[in-house]
Amino acid sequence: MAASDSEGRLGEEFFTPGSASFTEFLAAHRPELLPTRRPFPDGVRAAPDRFPHGTTVLALTYRDGVLIAGDRRATMGNLIAQRDLEKVHPADEHTAVAFAGSVGLALDMVKLYQVELAHFEKVEGIPMTLGAKANRLAGMIRQNLGQAMQGLAVVPLLAGYDPAAPEGRRGRIFSFDVAGGLYEKQHFHADGSGSPYARGALKKLFRPGMDRRESALAALQALYDAADDDSATGGPDVNRRIFPIVSVITEEGFERLPQQETEQLSREMVEQRRSRPDGPNATP
Repeated sequence: MAASDSEGRLGEEFFTPGSASFTEFLAAHRPELLPTRRPFPDGVRAAPDRFPHGTTVLALTYRDGVLIAGDRRATMGNLIAQRDLEKVHPADEHTAVAFAGSVGLALDMVKLYQVELAHFEKVEGIPMTLGAKANRLAGMIRQNLGQAMQGLAVVPLLAGYDPAAPEGRRGRIFSFDVAGGLYEKQHFHADGSGSPYARGALKKLFRPGMDRRESALAALQALYDAADDDSATGGPDVNRRIFPIVSVITEEGFERLPQQETEQLSREMVEQRRSRPDGPNATP
């Protein structure tokens, strides 16, 4: 940002009172730096199949908090654009965001959202509540509506641990639509092209009080079912050792499951599928 004069002093915009929102600061002083700026003139539509798209992400609550996961495939039309894309990212210590949609815009939006939360905490001296974090992300998505209407949509999934919520309900999940609509989901949710199949799997596998291992296996089973019916979703790639990203958020904070643990669970699941290709039955 051109925020200083020839003598290296900060511009007056840095000393003008305003809100604690970094996004609003950019919109007021350097809107061209926002990832939600409109990339095409009015009347010109993007060709979505020319840009990489991320596909299936999901989240579910479990005994200690909330789990969030995503497959690794990005597609560009009928082509596989990337096999090892990371769609799950920490937003702060107790919040994570995963995305489906236009990869470039989504990654920029995730980075801006991370700065937004850190900036608020530095200015106000306290972190945002989880509900406020969800509302702030909804506002950022709403700013991207012009691009979404041109075919470059971003659909994030937000999961977090809320210490202010009643015990047993501290893992919370929020989904969004391309216009910034905000919806809190109970127990589990999935977004992206493979989400109908992932939600169907979670519907039969989810049960309250699952431990970390059980919930991770349920997530992996759901992503496997999504990949089984949706060509844009990637399943476990055993030969390349590319496996879904699985992370948990608990009272201790955000933790990404180690590669070794995810690989072991994925191989266990693939082995089970040899005798049951359609996956396990619903838990009685």
